[in-house]
Amino acid sequence: MQTFYSNGKLFILGEYYVLNGAKVFALPTKFGQYLQVKKNNNNTIKWISFDLDETIWYEANFILKDVLQNNQNFENKITNTLIDILHQAHQQNPKLLTHGFDVETKLTFPRNWGLGTSSTLINNIAQWFGIDAFELLDKSFGGSGYDIACAQHNKPITYQKTSNLPVVNEVHFDPDFKENIYFVYLNQKRDSKDAIANFKKKNIKLDQEIIEVSRQTEELLQIKNIQEFKNLIVSYENQLSLILEVPTIQNQLFNDFDGVIKSLGGWGGDFVMAISEKDPRPYFKNKGYLTIINYKDMIL
Repeated sequence: MQTFYSNGKLFILGEYYVLNGAKVFALPTKFGQYLQVKKNNNNTIKWISFDLDETIWYEANFILKDVLQNNQNFENKITNTLIDILHQAHQQNPKLLTHGFDVETKLTFPRNWGLGTSSTLINNIAQWFGIDAFELLDKSFGGSGYDIACAQHNKPITYQKTSNLPVVNEVHFDPDFKENIYFVYLNQKRDSKDAIANFKKKNIKLDQEIIEVSRQTEELLQIKNIQEFKNLIVSYENQLSLILEVPTIQNQLFNDFDGVIKSLGGWGGDFVMAISEKDPRPYFKNKGYLTIINYKDMIL
């Protein structure tokens, strides 16, 4: 039996802009996903996926031929997507699927949190096949690839999508004010594919904004105090709000919050980052948001 593991992710600065080549900043999380594989003699893929609470959220059996021919004629959309990912992996390494496998995946976070169920899966499959995860993402699920970089690194990263290989650098980010940073789940999952598609439809020319966001990423890494951090986040959120033509999450839901709140990843769901000099947990719990995780418990 072989076991693989990948980190989850939180996109801190540069969401959406990353698609156009901005240098952005993201953090790998202490939560992630395992994948275990064991050979079988049935010429089938037997797949079981477990959520954090040990419940099975996905289960399927299909024959190797379905993968080799990329047969996406199943009623279950997840099965069709999985077969496509495995087919693309097979295209990169045709030597692996000479027999069947029993496969189990296990999340270490609740699936609805949106910390990277898909990206951790793709990176784990890439490790299993011994192939390039960024190429596998590009050929299957699509996206900027920052989440794949987080899956592979155990430290904060800057990330830049280029026409060739992405540029990934581990960076130092350990601010004195990290005890004032919390991550709050908004009780609804955001589909990153939809968020990307909606942004691309706008077809906006963003040359100056890309330069500015890349500069803000560098600035963020030099910040020494909480007020500078808040100012940078507010400036960034207001700028992106104009481009997306969507109010900031703070204006939408938390305009009476004593501190700064930032959307993370696709706007409108998953987690937000809250920066506050007093404990914000009572505030969020009072509003019905019960999943509130401080920085040290969330970030690697």
